[in-house]
Amino acid sequence: MTVAAVIVAAGRGLRAGGGVPKQWRDLAGRPVVAHALAAFAAADRRVLVIHPDDLDRARPVAGDALIVPGGQTRDASVRAALDALAGTGTTRVLIHDAARPLVPAAVIARVLAALDTHPGAAPALAVTDALWQGADGLVRGMADRTGLWRAQTPQGFRYDAILAAHRAHPGGAADDVAVARAAGLDVAIVEGHKDNLKLTFPDDFARAEAIIRGRQMDVRVGNGFDVHAFTAGDHVWLCGVRVPHDRALLGHSDADVGMHALTDAIYGALAAGDIGRHFPPSDPQWKGAASRIFLAHAAALAAERGYRLAHADVTLICERPKVGPHAAAMQAALAAILGVDPGRVSVKATTSERLGFTGREEGIAALATATLVAG
Repeated sequence: MTVAAVIVAAGRGLRAGGGVPKQWRDLAGRPVVAHALAAFAAADRRVLVIHPDDLDRARPVAGDALIVPGGQTRDASVRAALDALAGTGTTRVLIHDAARPLVPAAVIARVLAALDTHPGAAPALAVTDALWQGADGLVRGMADRTGLWRAQTPQGFRYDAILAAHRAHPGGAADDVAVARAAGLDVAIVEGHKDNLKLTFPDDFARAEAIIRGRQMDVRVGNGFDVHAFTAGDHVWLCGVRVPHDRALLGHSDADVGMHALTDAIYGALAAGDIGRHFPPSDPQWKGAASRIFLAHAAALAAERGYRLAHADVTLICERPKVGPHAAAMQAALAAILGVDPGRVSVKATTSERLGFTGREEGIAALATATLVAG
């Protein structure tokens, strides 16, 4: 599965004030669009769709995102982004409005999960208020709210299906769900989130600032420690990398001591126990299992609970093998499993100065710290 995120930021909306289109206004020290891009840092690729006049604004915040000029309408802008993704191997695409900068990671995860069984999925909140029909400032009637939902983004689709739908659509659609349904695609509704508000009016920025302040206070830190003894073999698995060695590590799974420590650090930050709770060593199905299964589960659990990984730090303690030549590959392997930029993962090593079981080369130990933030 290869996931692309399309951030639509080509509009000219000025109702939010500030004298510039709302996606370029400052929000907690950086442009709104920068927050939206950051929410999709785990995507395999990102596309930022902008108005051609905003190129100079976009370059400093785009990072590794592909910048694509938008069209005269929203659906034309999305079509341009989808066309730009042709031939990249993208299998799923998340289409998101830049004006929704605070989408929680859990919402994104729910959309992607729904695409396992549906060609399209989108988050929404059920309408809970009474609905009136009004004219001239007076209530003229009531409307039934049964079955009504407030649509949000990202709206996710299997890439080939939504590309074909957009290419066949005459234009003028309110959103990508409308395009998909016009093409006969089923779109699943997943649970949205109240924080995933759309910035439209000046007061919305105050609400968004308050949400960010609340999120910044919800930081979780967890620690993990693991040790494995040496046994007969010709390689060890360390942080997802096969390292040649004159011995192997003994364990029920592949004995990746670094990945085990990091997995426990994430579980610890979530107050969710340890690997043994989720993958009991008494269960034969985990014998010889790849430790990436455990780490991916911990990362998914964090996302499900509304957290994202801000930073991870792993220290391997051994005399041999030498970790330095493999550290960059380990960093990249862990980052890929966690769905984060490699710059958020640290892998380093030390010795115990020939003291203790690691100094006697009886095994390898690992320490890890994981920092999670809400949102």
